Parts: sequence; C-alpha cells; structure tokens
Amino acid sequence: MPKYYEDKEDVDKKPKVACSGLRDDLKECLLKSDCVRVHGKTPKECLMLKNDPNIPEECYSLRRAFYECKRSLLDMRTRFRGRKGY
Repeated sequence: MPKYYEDKEDVDKKPKVACSGLRDDLKECLLKSDCVRVHGKTPKECLMLKNDPNIPEECYSLRRAFYECKRSLLDMRTRFRGRKGY
C-alpha cells in the first residue's frame, strides 16, 4: 500500500525533496516484488521490463506518477500551481 498520501513523520529529518515520497514508495514496491526477491534482479532491471507478470500493477502506476512528478518540475506553469509531490 503506498504511503505517499499518508501523513509521514520525518523520523530522520531529511530535507524534503520534490517527489521523494513517490520515489520511496516506488522503491519499496519494487523491492517487495517477485522480480527482485525471487528472480534476483535489480530494481532497475525490473523497471526496464515491460508487462512483466512478476511486477504488480501498483509499481507501474507509481512509476508513472513519479515520472509525472519529475516532469512537472520542468513545466513553467508550476510557478503558479506549485510543485507536485512536495
């Protein structure tokens, strides 16, 4: 279950970076997938695979959300709307 939208307490008080919540959720999702645990591939290798049945659809959704968040950092309209995922 993604923790991005839940209230997180900053235990280690890291500086807040844009899209860091999505990055953490994507990393956690990939590390729990069968692609990494059972087949022993790296998370990067698992992300490169398209439509792999060993990766849950949730991870692909988080990947897309992370991409959109990073893309919004380059969009000039974010000056008015604010950054996503912050």
